[in-house]
Amino acid sequence: MTNYSDSPAQHRGMEDTGRFWRVTRLAAGVALFAWLAACSVEPTYKVPDAGVPNAYKEAPLQTQGPAQNQPVNPHDVGTWTPAQPADDAHRGEWWKAFGDPTLDQLEEQAQAANQDLKAAAARVEQARAVTQAARASWFPSIDAGFGPTRERASPASLYLPQNANVPAQTLWRAQATASYEVDLFGRVSSNVHATQADAQQSEALFRSVQLALQADVAQNYFQLRQFDSDADLYRRTVALREDALKLVERRFKEGDISELDVSQARNELASARADAVGVARLRAASEHSLAILLGKAPADFTFPETPLAPVVVQVPAGLPSTLLERRPDIAAAERAMAAANARVGLAKAAFFPKLDITGAFGYESATLGDLFMWSSRAFLLGPLAGTALTLPLFDGGRRKANLAQSRAKYDEDVAQYRQQVLVAFREVEDNLSDLRLLGDQISAQDDAVNASQRAAHLSRTQYEEGEVSYLNVIDSERSVLVSQLQASHLQGSQAVATVNLIRALGGGWGDAKPDSAPAAAAPVASSATAAPLASR
Repeated sequence: MTNYSDSPAQHRGMEDTGRFWRVTRLAAGVALFAWLAACSVEPTYKVPDAGVPNAYKEAPLQTQGPAQNQPVNPHDVGTWTPAQPADDAHRGEWWKAFGDPTLDQLEEQAQAANQDLKAAAARVEQARAVTQAARASWFPSIDAGFGPTRERASPASLYLPQNANVPAQTLWRAQATASYEVDLFGRVSSNVHATQADAQQSEALFRSVQLALQADVAQNYFQLRQFDSDADLYRRTVALREDALKLVERRFKEGDISELDVSQARNELASARADAVGVARLRAASEHSLAILLGKAPADFTFPETPLAPVVVQVPAGLPSTLLERRPDIAAAERAMAAANARVGLAKAAFFPKLDITGAFGYESATLGDLFMWSSRAFLLGPLAGTALTLPLFDGGRRKANLAQSRAKYDEDVAQYRQQVLVAFREVEDNLSDLRLLGDQISAQDDAVNASQRAAHLSRTQYEEGEVSYLNVIDSERSVLVSQLQASHLQGSQAVATVNLIRALGGGWGDAKPDSAPAAAAPVASSATAAPLASR
C-alpha cells in the first residue's frame, strides 16, 4: 500500500501552504503597523476667528467715481478675500518712498551690520536645526561597535544541572546595531509638526525684528533731522537776540531807555543759548542711538546737520483682512498656536503603545583571531532589555497632567493671537488718525507762525519808534519761537507717523521685485509655507 504522506508532491503542498500563511501573517502585520502609524491623535488645526472688520475706521473716505464724487463710508468699502500667508513675502525697500538717498544708505548699513538682526537670524538657524533633529526620528539609527566583554552564563541557560561549573569567558564582538521607533499614533509626526511650527515662528520673528529695525532707523533719522531743524531755529533766534541786544544797548547809551531793557534783552539771549545747548544734547543722544542701529560705535559715526523738510507720503491702508497676511508678529503668534496644537497631539500619543524595533548583526568569538570568521557571525532581533512594545498603565497622573498643560498652552496662544490682532488694528487706526489730524494741525500751525511773525515785526517797529515797551517785543518774539518750534515738531511727528503706519501695515506695499531684497534677509528667507489663515 502506497504511503502518500511521504510523497514529494504532498511535502511541496504543505510547504506552499505554510509559506502562504507566513506571508499572509507578515502582510497583515505590516498593514496593521501602517494603519497604526497613519492613525494620528493630533487635533486638526484651524486658525480661530479673530473678528476682522471690513474696513478701517480712520481710513480716508473714498469716492464712488469721478462722475458722482460722493464720499462713501469706509465701512462700506472692500470685500472679504481669502487670506493667504504672506508674512514671508518680500516687502520691498519701502523707505525709498521718501525719496531720500541718505535714508537709503542708512537702511542698507543697518541691514548689513545690526547685531540684533544677526542674533534673530541665528535663532532661526537654531530652530531649523531642532526641526532637522526631530525629522531624524523618521529614520532608523544605525551604529557600529567593536570590543570585548567578560561574561559568565548561568547553568540553567545552558541546560546544565544547577551545580554545574560554567567558567567565565571573554567574548569579542564587532557588530552594527539599528534602532527605530515606529510612528504609532503620530508620536513622531506630532513632534516634527511642533518643531516645524517653531521654526516658522522664528522666521516670522526674524522678519518682525527686521521690520522693526528698518522702522527704527527711519524714525531715528527723521528725529535727528528734526533736532537739526530746532538747532537751526535756535541759531537764527540767537542771532536775532544778539541784534536786539545791540539795539537796546545803543538806545541805552543814548539815554532813550533804562537799564531794565538791557537786562531783559541779555536774559532772552542767554535763555535762547541755553535752549540751543539743550537741543544739541538731545541731538547727540539721537545720533548715538542711530549709530547703534547701524552696528557702529557712537565714536565711529557722525551725522551731518540736515534740517528736516516736510514729509508727505500717501500710504494706502488696504483691506483689514490683508493685515493678517502681512504682519510678521501676527504670523509668529499664529505659528505658536500651530506648535501648541501639535504638542497636544504629542501629549495624547503618550497614552497609547510605543513600539521600538532594535537589532544587531555582526561577529562574536571567544578569541580575537577567530572574530571575523564566517562561522562567528551572530545576530540579535529585539531589545537587549525590556520589551519592544510598551503599553503605559499607571504613572500617577503624569500623562494626564501633561495633556492638560498642553491644552492650556494652546488656549493661551489662542488668546495671545487674538490680542495681537487687536493690537495690530489699533496701531493702524492710531497712525491713520495721526496722519489725518496732523495734516490739519500743521496747516493751522503754519497760519500761527505767519501771524506771530507779523506780530513780532509790528512790535519791533513800534518799539523802535518808542510806542511800546520792550516787554511787548519779548512776548512777540517768544511767540514766534514757540510757534516755529511747534511747527518743526509737527513736521517730525508727521514723518514718524508715516513710518509707524508702514510698520503697522507690515512693511511696504504694492508689487515688490524679488531681486530687490536686502542682502541680510537672504540667509533666512522662509522656505516653509505657514498654514492658511482663516478666511470668510
